[in-house]
Amino acid sequence: MVVPLHEDWDLRVERTQMLVQWDDHETRNNWYPGQVLGDERYRQRSASLLAAYAKRAMFEYNALRIDPADPERIYRTLAYGPSLEVFMLDERSYRGPNTPNRQLSLSDESAFLGSDQLRWLKRALLGSRATWKVIASDMPISLVVPDLNPDVPKGTYEAWANGDNGAPSGRELELANLLSFIKNNAIKNVVWLTADVHYAQATYYDPSRAQFTDFTPFWEFVSGPINAGTFGPNDLDLTFGPDVRYTSVPNGMKQNRPPTEGMQYFGLVAIDGATEVMTVTLHDLKGTELFKVRVNPEGT
Repeated sequence: MVVPLHEDWDLRVERTQMLVQWDDHETRNNWYPGQVLGDERYRQRSASLLAAYAKRAMFEYNALRIDPADPERIYRTLAYGPSLEVFMLDERSYRGPNTPNRQLSLSDESAFLGSDQLRWLKRALLGSRATWKVIASDMPISLVVPDLNPDVPKGTYEAWANGDNGAPSGRELELANLLSFIKNNAIKNVVWLTADVHYAQATYYDPSRAQFTDFTPFWEFVSGPINAGTFGPNDLDLTFGPDVRYTSVPNGMKQNRPPTEGMQYFGLVAIDGATEVMTVTLHDLKGTELFKVRVNPEGT
């Protein structure tokens, strides 16, 4: 059983199958619902309207209409036997605006998954009987992703992290709430596969290193891109105690390296059918193995 995921991870179980998420580049870099674009090159400046066109195209090319009561819903789960269930998130449709991301309480402005999707994810994780629960997240957990669009105020952020290294605030409040729920309900073997940034990274999250400690240790694997400029490495937010075990690009690297330079990355995940040990590898464009870790399942 082999599992890569997302725009930069494809999922293969026995035969190749692609699980599709969307993020920003189907519409406009770093867009959020309700945004009015300040870029004069756009004749249509409503990000929500542009996103509606993009979502329609995505549905026309992919069989994603999974809920008759909510036909445009993208978040969903896919179960593959007793060993694996994948939780596909939508971190674009329900988020609040990109801001300095320092709100002190959960609100529409500090939302990332949004309250309905967060409740759904908690229920789905709690009800899962799979050994491994893989959360496919559009964006990384602790990597700081500033919104650098010229028509956006400086000091705003695009992902979960806000770069202050302190107690959770802004969108981090939603993540802290989820991680506490996982711990307090003894939900085991949760692994995050994330993307968006244009390089590869393996990170282990440990509450003993964190400002926020009410969570169970877990792994996050970042991979990307397949055919885009290479950037990074991003700054790291220490709120959730990230311990970076591997990064595919060096500090001080010249940014936006072209695909012709070969700095393109993908990940593979294999689950042993007998032992249920999960093996994760990160690779370059030639398939060279750059990083490998075997993760033993807990409580099996």
